[in-house]
Amino acid sequence: MNFAIEVAGEANPLSQESLKKTLTHAASGHLPSIRTGTQQLQNWEKHPGFYSSLQSLFLDSSLPFEVRYLCIIHLKNGIDKYWRKTALNAIQKSEKDQIRSRAIEGGTKEPDFHLASQNAIMIAKIIRYEYPLDWPDALSSIVSSLRLTSEPNSPALQLTRALLILLEVIKELSTARIQRTRTSLQAASLEVLQVLGKIYVDKMQTWMTFLSESGDDEGGAIISIEQSLLALRILRRLLIAGWDFPNRSVEVQETWSLINSHFKHLLSLVIDQAAVTEPVKRLIEKHLRQMGKLHVNLAKDHPAGFALLKDSTYLLSSYWNLVMRFDETLASPRLNLPSAEELDDEHYKSLSVMEFLSLKGLLLLRACVKLVFNPAQTFRYQQQEDKEEKACARQLIKDNVLTSVFARTVMENLVTRFFIIRQRDLQEWEVEPEMWEMKEEGGDDLAELSLRSCAEKLFLDLILNYKAAIVQPLLSAFTRAANAPTTEVFLKDSVYGAIGIGAPMLEDRIDFNAFLRNALASEIQVNEPGYNLLRRRIAIVLGQWLPVKDGLDRPLIYDIFQHLLDKDNNLNDLVVRITAGRQLKSIILPFEFDPKAFSPYAPTIISRLLALIGEIDTPETLLALLSTLSTLVQNMYESVRLVATLKHYGWIDMKQIIPFADQIMSFLPTLWEHSTQEFLVKQSILGILSSLVSSTKGSSQKYHAQVVPLIDSSVDVQSDTFIQLAEDAMDLWEAILQQTPASNVPNLLTLVPRLFPMLEAESDHLGKALKIMETYIYLAPQEMFSAAGRILFPLASLLVGSKREIVGSILDIVELLMQTAFAVGGPDALHQLVQILFETRFLQTVVEGLRGAHEAHQSTGPKRVKTWLDILVETSYLSVFSRLAISSPDLLLNAISAACPNEPMDQAMAWFLTEWFTHLDNISHPDRKKLSCLALTGLLRTGQKFILTRLQELMAMWTEIALDLYEDEGEKSTSDSLVYSDMEALKREQETLLQDRSRTVLFYDPVHRLDLKTVIRETLQHVVAVSGGNGAFQEQWLVNVDADVLQAFGKLGIY
Repeated sequence: MNFAIEVAGEANPLSQESLKKTLTHAASGHLPSIRTGTQQLQNWEKHPGFYSSLQSLFLDSSLPFEVRYLCIIHLKNGIDKYWRKTALNAIQKSEKDQIRSRAIEGGTKEPDFHLASQNAIMIAKIIRYEYPLDWPDALSSIVSSLRLTSEPNSPALQLTRALLILLEVIKELSTARIQRTRTSLQAASLEVLQVLGKIYVDKMQTWMTFLSESGDDEGGAIISIEQSLLALRILRRLLIAGWDFPNRSVEVQETWSLINSHFKHLLSLVIDQAAVTEPVKRLIEKHLRQMGKLHVNLAKDHPAGFALLKDSTYLLSSYWNLVMRFDETLASPRLNLPSAEELDDEHYKSLSVMEFLSLKGLLLLRACVKLVFNPAQTFRYQQQEDKEEKACARQLIKDNVLTSVFARTVMENLVTRFFIIRQRDLQEWEVEPEMWEMKEEGGDDLAELSLRSCAEKLFLDLILNYKAAIVQPLLSAFTRAANAPTTEVFLKDSVYGAIGIGAPMLEDRIDFNAFLRNALASEIQVNEPGYNLLRRRIAIVLGQWLPVKDGLDRPLIYDIFQHLLDKDNNLNDLVVRITAGRQLKSIILPFEFDPKAFSPYAPTIISRLLALIGEIDTPETLLALLSTLSTLVQNMYESVRLVATLKHYGWIDMKQIIPFADQIMSFLPTLWEHSTQEFLVKQSILGILSSLVSSTKGSSQKYHAQVVPLIDSSVDVQSDTFIQLAEDAMDLWEAILQQTPASNVPNLLTLVPRLFPMLEAESDHLGKALKIMETYIYLAPQEMFSAAGRILFPLASLLVGSKREIVGSILDIVELLMQTAFAVGGPDALHQLVQILFETRFLQTVVEGLRGAHEAHQSTGPKRVKTWLDILVETSYLSVFSRLAISSPDLLLNAISAACPNEPMDQAMAWFLTEWFTHLDNISHPDRKKLSCLALTGLLRTGQKFILTRLQELMAMWTEIALDLYEDEGEKSTSDSLVYSDMEALKREQETLLQDRSRTVLFYDPVHRLDLKTVIRETLQHVVAVSGGNGAFQEQWLVNVDADVLQAFGKLGIY
């Protein structure tokens, strides 16, 4: 009978039976039943009693495993969602109490490991939320369970499960960032350690006695090993998180000594290959791994404590001996690769635990070097005892471990042994070249996983801090390797690697140019087996040395990389070419990069690099090579400040640039199509395209057919990759617009509709969208004016509540629309734009903002009115009205009248002009100040009383601004300093087409075309004439002007 749930949780009441039935079908293999069952469970999630019912079913061992597993998974996930008191539909307290009361006991009796593990994780999550405030006895309850289950007659399974619960709890609490949780854990750590330590000792003794006496109860011994391993895993975390100063605790010291003695004994079993079964051997190795992790974690988290614990220096010595012993087990590398059967051989497998411990040994040495030379800084207050312990620990390690002699010994062994490529590496190189190369470039994290990478990091630590003791022996090894016969590939590879790593410390000790010309240049051409290793190494060494060493033979280096990227050379396998592609970035990145020297090699290198990119399947490697290509493009073109500058230098012209761009542009769209799911690759492609467009300037328009579709798909807000690609795509979009001539407008207007969804609400891309919109207005004023309504409707809603920068950009667009409207259609077009501004409530919002500012400025005291209008935004508001007034004063009056329909014109203009004149002192930019001055002067031509009564304010404004504008370097001038007479004089160096268009708009701006004194003089003449002559004007209006203001204005000689 098919089961289908077609009603919501409210219509299908929750009961134990219905829940069991739903879970049974949700755990079935029938897809419709799974879907409907899962939906029903989601409907019940918020119902009281749901999670306690899940626990009841989980504890019912008669139910099938699949049903019980689904129960505990839903219960565990519900803890994250609904356990917090502040969560919506939080689990009720009574239900929480019920779940807690059964969790620990039920977990200790659970026979199935998977179910018990999930239950333990669930308990740990609860304890993290509730310990110690709401569940103060949580850890005590678990410890009590441990005591009870560790009794001799208790079932072994219950102790194993109790240890599993404690492990998950300590894991959870030790990773908590809240100090209260960590403090609570530390308060209970001693009690936990006492009980746990006893269990650990008992179980270790049990199975170690079995091994030494060759007992016959192997099953019981394996259970004891598993339990001691669980206890050790808990101890590893407890000793790290449970004490701030583990060296001060007697109990920790005893446990530490005990674990170290066990470490020594177990290590001897592994080294001596004791006769034990394979399961026992694996468990012994797991013990050693946990002990190694404990040593390293303690040295990293509590370096001073580690150094001061008993026998730590002996432990470090033991690890170094282990490292050297492991090194001796490595077979000498062979150029003939091991077969698959050899890789599966026990000889290779037996190295795994030894390699792991050897890695931990090197990590311990790195931690000690950091303790001595670069101790971690902390904001935490340190007692005098803390400082003394750290100083003592540093001195102890420095005197007894990290001596100059030891540092030299370590360095020599690292270089001659651990830097050498191993047989397993050669096999991986051959079978999975991309994966192996990517693993080798893993960065700092790789040092935690790879023995050779860790050895390289340790070598760098030593050469930085022991330069006097290390450099000379290293130089001797370098000389031997450089002069060694060609058959010594592995020696050369390892020593060259050391020279590369130490480049910053060796650059004044090695004549690298001579080494480059005499050794590397010839070795790169050797075609003997195994020299692919050396070719890879040479690429890396050059990438390490060129950024730190001046005066290198760069043309020779370019020639070497051109050779390494040649696929037709049989030794240039994929690893070699990928490495060369990566390191090429370091070669062309330095500031001293000279495009002229690189130019002869560019076509071949770019061609081979593109071919290599086409071979790559791994996204991470592909991104790295695209990063190289992007750097090459930027440095090849942009470092010489674009085409105009290149022509000026005389070494390259447009005909030389375009083939590089064509070569790259023909490749990238294809790569885009193949990278359907890799948005990081697409981001990189968009970045390269932006650089190409900016570099080729106007010639980039021939790429529009390829680039525009990429932009269109990336900026579609409905696209799945919009969030990831929009920013880079908009940078490319803007770059194209800046370099596009007006004749090519139709090709780009198809993208304009993509802007409108981004204007509807403030988002991360709004600022860039506004910038692009402004660019379109410069590019296509007629077309954009036709779309003014669609542009302004969404922008009007953003005037209030948006950031200052956003509002400023919006008002800049409106001003530009006003300027272009007048140029496109004269006064009629400007009148049409004002009508749109009114219909979109744009003008009303601006007027309301100015009115609010006026009311705020008229009030004082603690209850004064506050305004949301920023000073800079208010300047932009007034600039919009200035544009109207300069074009036609009647337009401004009509706009104010329409925005204040219930207010007489004289009354509206009274507060409006008061606010305007008051705000003039806050306008600092000369252009903006003159714009307001021209607008207010234009209003005077109306002859209206509301402006004539402010003649004194006008004259004071004229005097102040004229004194600023008619001054040249402190001397009086007869010309307005803001009036431009020559458009070419405004031309910028290496100007883009967009800058050329904006320069034209700027030149014809009234601010830069009208002489202020002339405007004032003609305006006064007009006003005097319409007032009935000088006498009437003097008697009616001028008489109200203060004599000092009138005298100061008269000195200007305007009228």
